[in-house]
Amino acid sequence: QVQLGESGGGLVQAGGSLRLSCAASGRTFSFIGMAWFRQAPGQERRFVSAITWNGDIPVSYTADYADSVKGRFTISRDNAKTTVYLQMNSLKPEDTAIYYCAASNSRVPGQRTVAYDYWGQGTQVTVSS
Repeated sequence: QVQLGESGGGLVQAGGSLRLSCAASGRTFSFIGMAWFRQAPGQERRFVSAITWNGDIPVSYTADYADSVKGRFTISRDNAKTTVYLQMNSLKPEDTAIYYCAASNSRVPGQRTVAYDYWGQGTQVTVSS
């Protein structure tokens, strides 16, 4: 089992920045695939970014991004703190959504929601124009 808890959401003006955090517990964090998804009102939950272990020791990771956030969002992880972050810059009104942290038992889970086994409760991000 993995427990996830997001924080860092809020209200920001267009062009501003926010950093989301997701604290994880319950498993060996270093090897877990971690991701962020978002869900806007009336829309399905969509992939934002993931950071996954390359299978090597010492560990290294690969980051993946949705096209809509490339160049603006950066995912990172601190294994000592068992936390994954999403730095969001140049925010746009269309980034408004509930942002969910997710963890997968698969080493390379990809972008599909069904590939993720554990979910946080979500944190609201609202970007005003």
